[in-house]
Amino acid sequence: MGNRAVITAKVDLSGVGVYLHWNGGRDSVEAFLAYCRMKGYRSPESDDYGWAMLAGVITNFFADGHSCGVNLCRELDCDNYDNGVFVIADWMITARVFRRSGEQYEHDLREFIKGIDEAQPKSMRLTQDEWDRFEEVENLVKQARNNTQDIK
Repeated sequence: MGNRAVITAKVDLSGVGVYLHWNGGRDSVEAFLAYCRMKGYRSPESDDYGWAMLAGVITNFFADGHSCGVNLCRELDCDNYDNGVFVIADWMITARVFRRSGEQYEHDLREFIKGIDEAQPKSMRLTQDEWDRFEEVENLVKQARNNTQDIK
């Protein structure tokens, strides 16, 4: 039992994906992505380092590394009966595949990002300048919620 999801950058699921066993609801995924955007990490669809940074942020958050996997989507549990697949571009959710239920909005974005930040090594935590980007990123997240395409 989990709250599973996969994050990828290709709607056809032909590329790399990050698997989450826990915290796969939209609000959690948005927070992981927003954190990476606030840090200024290069986006995964344009640079492989983005996948590494996303996986690092997630595994630091869980501390045990047991909730995150990275592989080609065809090897991941994309049709996972929980949250399905989040397709992203520029650290924002653009589409959903295999979504079978309503979106999860239980976590406050700012508070979840604070929790993510506290779990990172001190040298990698958000600076004040990066925190100053929060409102801009929060607005982008809200826009993405309204523009996400559902793909069956």
